[in-house]
Amino acid sequence: MPLGTLDGTPPPFFRQGPSALSKLVFFSALALLLMVADLRFHVIQPLRSVIATALYPAQWLVLRPIIWGQGGSRYFESLNRSQASEAAAQFQLGLQSQRAQQVEQLTLENTRLRDLLAMRARINTPALAAQVLYDAADPYTRKVIIDKGALQAVAAGAPVLDETGILGQVTRVYPMVSEVTLITDPNQAIPVLNARTGSRGLAFGNSIVRSGTLELRYMDANVDMAAGDLLTTSGVDGVYPPGLQVGRVLKIERRADSVFARITAQPIARLDGSLHVLVLQPLAEQVQARPAAPVESGRGGKGSLP
Repeated sequence: MPLGTLDGTPPPFFRQGPSALSKLVFFSALALLLMVADLRFHVIQPLRSVIATALYPAQWLVLRPIIWGQGGSRYFESLNRSQASEAAAQFQLGLQSQRAQQVEQLTLENTRLRDLLAMRARINTPALAAQVLYDAADPYTRKVIIDKGALQAVAAGAPVLDETGILGQVTRVYPMVSEVTLITDPNQAIPVLNARTGSRGLAFGNSIVRSGTLELRYMDANVDMAAGDLLTTSGVDGVYPPGLQVGRVLKIERRADSVFARITAQPIARLDGSLHVLVLQPLAEQVQARPAAPVESGRGGKGSLP
């Protein structure tokens, strides 16, 4: 086949059409035209609405994981904030409860101190205010430790009382603290007087450990004593001032085989709850020796020696 008969044109599959520059210019001009037309005449708005409506389900499905993730994050953040707020509220509630209890305790102590000061004003005996520190470690005795000692002129044998009545007696004195034996200790005794009948007796601490009661020993079986009678200090021992409340009679047991009645009394003072006490000077130390009367001597007078 001669070369002149060959067709030199490219087949239709490889035809290039317009050049790339022509296409760029054409589509750029078309884009500018559409933008101006949409800006001025809103010709693309209906088409945009149709496309947005058609794409909304796909957009909704695509956004679900993102929205769920954000919601879960906000849920855990709000849960943490709520738990933190609850913990802070519980802490504040605990503080308020503690302050309320402290206010009640302070109010109670204030009332007791007022009563104690009123008793101190009624007693014409030198007194020293003290505070109970702790109970003694011995479980078989009834003793407490107060914060006043020999440096504050506390003497052994000094009576100790709270705002209601006799608490005990100082039995051991140290430089800074003192040991007080309560009236319910088995080795403690106090002379008492029945305020109703005037009969005297001797009250001992109950021999039963931790009973918290008193026993009136060596009282006649026919003694005039009734439950509820008030027992006060008689003052005959030279230690306790007379008239201070000691206890009230709880029960009386009269047995035919004994000449003595068994009388049990309940102390009036708060032996387990007193915090502030008064330490009195022993009654014997208050009695001053009277000076001896001078003997007058004369000469030649009546009653004079020749």
